[in-house]
Amino acid sequence: MDFKETQPIYMQIADWACEQVLLNKWAPDDRAPSVRELGALLEVNPNTVVRAYDFMQTKEILVNKRGVGFFIAPNAADKIREFRKERFFEEELPLIIKTMKLLGIGVKEIEKRF
Repeated sequence: MDFKETQPIYMQIADWACEQVLLNKWAPDDRAPSVRELGALLEVNPNTVVRAYDFMQTKEILVNKRGVGFFIAPNAADKIREFRKERFFEEELPLIIKTMKLLGIGVKEIEKRF
């Protein structure tokens, strides 16, 4: 995985893991890779994976079963979409709109191209 310097690594790992859920590679109620497994796979410190998993747990995407590991929540995909939509509206869309205004791009031009 190629990490960007614009976002904390644990958030990039959480985003990647969320994509695995949205792509149905990690199914609801399945066990997520262990912290050590994912750390080795992504070549990061296991503590960084713990931070990503903790974040995902606070968003109710993962469920921690003590002594067994982390599992994908039954409604994880819905929670991810909800979280990502909110992030899009709060962080990404304002930048897009600002750029559109600066460049004089209207909605009709975007519709025509896409």
